[in-house]
Amino acid sequence: MAAITMPTTAPRERFTKTRRDHASETFEDYTEAIDEICSSTGSCRVRDLALFMRVSHVTVVRIVRRLVAEGLASKGSHAPITLTPSGARLARAARARHATVISFLRALGVPLAQATRDAEGIEHHTSSATLRAMRRYLARPRARAAT
Repeated sequence: MAAITMPTTAPRERFTKTRRDHASETFEDYTEAIDEICSSTGSCRVRDLALFMRVSHVTVVRIVRRLVAEGLASKGSHAPITLTPSGARLARAARARHATVISFLRALGVPLAQATRDAEGIEHHTSSATLRAMRRYLARPRARAAT
């Protein structure tokens, strides 16, 4: 087994990335949820999102306001929540990252239920370079056979 070397980036840079990732994590999760609810039921209301995310009505209202302010969703008074084109792109990108991480973990031998749970946190903190490496690994015949 190869020796593990310490990262060359300063701790401040690593922690800044983590804080940035946490900030976008909520937007990604909620745009994915809105997209999924709209796809399965035809529309997404605050109560649907609260039930789906298992959070309070107040929490959803606060987050939807932030999504609207960021241009990721739209919501009129007493109207369903809809994703803007930017929000839909964010949801698709998050779903694709999630699928890649699950497939990668499965290729390593992680059981599906555990891979699904673990991917939820990993997907938000994985860089594009790491995702590309995961996809390259998954493209190998041996890795595909494991999933």
